Amino acid sequence: MPDNWEDDYRRSLADPEQFWTAAAGGIDWHGAWNTVLDTSESPVGRWFTGATLNTCHNAVDRHVVAGRGEQPALIYDSAMTGTTRILDFAGLQNEVARFAGALARFGVSRGDRVIIYMPMVPEAAIAMLACARLGAVHSVVFGGFAARELATRIDDAQPKLILAASCGLEPGRVVEYKPLLDEAIALASHQPDACIILQREQHPASMGPRDHDWQSEASTAEPADCVPVAATDPLYILYTSGTTGQPKGIVRDNGGHAVALHWSMQAIYGVDVGDVFWAASDVGWVVGHSYIVYGPLLRGCATVMFEGKPVGTPDAGTFWRVIAEHGVKAMFTAPTAFRAIRREDSAGALLKDYDLAHFDTLFLAGERCDPETLQWAREQLQVPVIDHWWQTETGWAIAANPVGLGRFEIRPGSAGKPMPGWDVRFLDDGGQPVSDGETGAIACRLPLPPGALPTLWNAPERFRQSYLERFPGYYQTGDAGYCDTDGYVYVMSRTDDVINVAGHRLSTGAIEEVLAAHPDVAECAVTGIRDGVKGQVPLGFLCLKADSRRPHADVSAEAVDLVRERIGPVAAFKQALVVKRLPKTRSGKVLRGTMRRMADGEPYTTPATIDDPAILDEIAAALATINLPAGIMRPG
Repeated sequence: MPDNWEDDYRRSLADPEQFWTAAAGGIDWHGAWNTVLDTSESPVGRWFTGATLNTCHNAVDRHVVAGRGEQPALIYDSAMTGTTRILDFAGLQNEVARFAGALARFGVSRGDRVIIYMPMVPEAAIAMLACARLGAVHSVVFGGFAARELATRIDDAQPKLILAASCGLEPGRVVEYKPLLDEAIALASHQPDACIILQREQHPASMGPRDHDWQSEASTAEPADCVPVAATDPLYILYTSGTTGQPKGIVRDNGGHAVALHWSMQAIYGVDVGDVFWAASDVGWVVGHSYIVYGPLLRGCATVMFEGKPVGTPDAGTFWRVIAEHGVKAMFTAPTAFRAIRREDSAGALLKDYDLAHFDTLFLAGERCDPETLQWAREQLQVPVIDHWWQTETGWAIAANPVGLGRFEIRPGSAGKPMPGWDVRFLDDGGQPVSDGETGAIACRLPLPPGALPTLWNAPERFRQSYLERFPGYYQTGDAGYCDTDGYVYVMSRTDDVINVAGHRLSTGAIEEVLAAHPDVAECAVTGIRDGVKGQVPLGFLCLKADSRRPHADVSAEAVDLVRERIGPVAAFKQALVVKRLPKTRSGKVLRGTMRRMADGEPYTTPATIDDPAILDEIAAALATINLPAGIMRPG
């Protein structure tokens, strides 16, 4: 692989078929493709049509065949139970094959759907790989998701089986999954044939007529072989929130997914066979699919599966402990995790207790990383800290700073440059290119590279309307930002978060960047709210560092002055509200849209993905203490 991003990027756009054919050489195929890139039925494109392969074979079995059976494959570290378990590739192969045999005994075969409702335990990854082994389509639902949300996914995916655990563990509490599962099945129109339940000793569940014990089924099953499937067959469905309230089932195929993720591990993250990689996320999110389970294992890396949270289990040094104990070479997490660590241990005192000499790179994604957090992490760790950008829909990075292709200068605030295969453009509302430095809607020219979604599950028209209609010939990312003269991509906000203040388009992300530079601010969020004169004005929410003793009114006034100084009066930024914490999804994304609706006095529902619903009450109480623009009804 050439160690040159510029050459690779140019070749990937000029001749994508040749570029990805070379990358496909890293994957074992059962049968060759007829066409590398087929755009005859969709402008998005389908990759390696006619070819057959098995994703589980590529992630597990082929490493055993290559003599690496004793190499660590999956490292389970639970801060919740204080236990560690390491599975080598041979051990993982044995457990996956046996559980695939258990699924086959229930009649699961190629094309059947299986819902997985699990916490962060090895069995979750084993279940995903077992489905892939049989050619079945898995749909992982975040463990502990509300019953009604689970029910909508059951009705859409229509699974033959549901795999679940009796409970999940969170700091200070046990979350019972089985009652939620039972309620979801009662609400759903579709009924699964059976449920296989992993009993956890922290809270075993009562079993019903359709329920079967995980250990009993796995221990008595005959190992199943890998089933070849078409490269264009779906590997999984992953549901993401939709604007209509009905979740969108993102489809990921087998062939393009395997090629792209195998390639990305070395090219983007700089890890290879035998290295240890840690994506500090959850298998219920796309990061867990791509970079806890499939990406590292496809490349032959050891992957860390961590159960717990970075702060509070037991302290802000948890990340450092895991990196040190397991020899992590590269880590991937959300910026919100490092904001939390910075808030609790701003001086980095806990870091000195651990030897991180083997740690090479920290990658951040999930939401935009403010320059202050990036700089703090770089100063503490003394390694490159790389922000990069991708989405559930894309499956891997649209923009990054590729360690394996010759890492270039890191520019805080930027997500790097477009990765090979991604033709990134910045467009105005009419679909015309904007100038360098000007904020526009970010779109990617079709066809998309391997690994990106080819469609939505059972919803091709919704797929077209959601992603292809606004800018013909492009995939609409829904994000807004700009490109500088050197080609660096700056993702500033969702397009919904670009606010119009008296005719001036402003990114809330640009204001957040200024607020985060205040020495007392640990993290922040900005949302636009209605204003009778200017149309919209920005409202800031500030969380202060744990050691800050400043009066809140002083910090708020200084924050307002800072925005006026660095952005100017055009921002019309007049209020910054100090709050204890921000409402976030379980994956760490700030719920800016919910906060905007609350501030505007609009009806809102508590998002199913929220980490702690009580935070919304705190936000409502805080909003009631300030002067909102005229005509806005106070929440509560």
